[in-house]
Amino acid sequence: MSAPTRSVLFDAPGPKARRRILIINIIAILVFIGLFIYLLKGLQAAGELAPEKWDVFLESTIWSNFLLPGLEMTLKAAAISIVTSLLFGFIFGMGRLTHNKIINGVSTVVVEFFRAVPVLLMMLFLWIMLANSGWIESQQSPFYAVVIGLTLYNGSVIAELIRSGVHNLPRGQREAGIAIGLTHGQSLRIIEIPQALTAMLPALISQFIVILKDSALGYIINFNELLFNGKLVGTGNSNMLQALVVVAAIFIILNFALSKLASWVSSRLSSRSKG
Repeated sequence: MSAPTRSVLFDAPGPKARRRILIINIIAILVFIGLFIYLLKGLQAAGELAPEKWDVFLESTIWSNFLLPGLEMTLKAAAISIVTSLLFGFIFGMGRLTHNKIINGVSTVVVEFFRAVPVLLMMLFLWIMLANSGWIESQQSPFYAVVIGLTLYNGSVIAELIRSGVHNLPRGQREAGIAIGLTHGQSLRIIEIPQALTAMLPALISQFIVILKDSALGYIINFNELLFNGKLVGTGNSNMLQALVVVAAIFIILNFALSKLASWVSSRLSSRSKG
């Protein structure tokens, strides 16, 4: 079998196998459509698709008092967390790449610890600690708990991305830097880190999307973000399903826009590197 028709893991399917795959896909699509129609009929019978349950989202007060303020807090927490996660990841990523055993060991422990702890657990711990510490106003503790929790977890993931990105570079990059008189640290800062950041940009922006989505976990600790305010709308107007659908649609639009931005930046960097 020629190389273009051979997969890395298995041979390309033949005519009979392709026919079976096509039949299975058609059956799966028909089953999905059937389940979707069944679900819609159940919602219709329960009155969940009644127009009056959606009319509330045509009122400007719902948006100005609940959804837009919630969206603003979501974007604010996500934006701050992205910046602080990058700083955290860069510092501890560099720490894991250094030859100093003490700095390397401390950085490794910090990164592995915060990668292992669930982000929601960190938010709950930070919320309780900050609320009882007296360092900040108690009503501000959910916001800080969300930002710090997202920073610690995602910053650790970014640090590991930086470490793996540098290690995946050709060894000749570092050797060339040392050959022209650069130290190990200078080679990292001037040659290796910039190339690694460019190569892992898609993974970085995917992590930014994770930060945006995980900010919704703040509703558990009473953080007035989009999901929390959407649930308030649903509870007050007895249309929880509709409120969650609207909130989900907003998150989908935001994540889609961020993904498109990632694709555009990646293509720009690719074209610039080719030029």
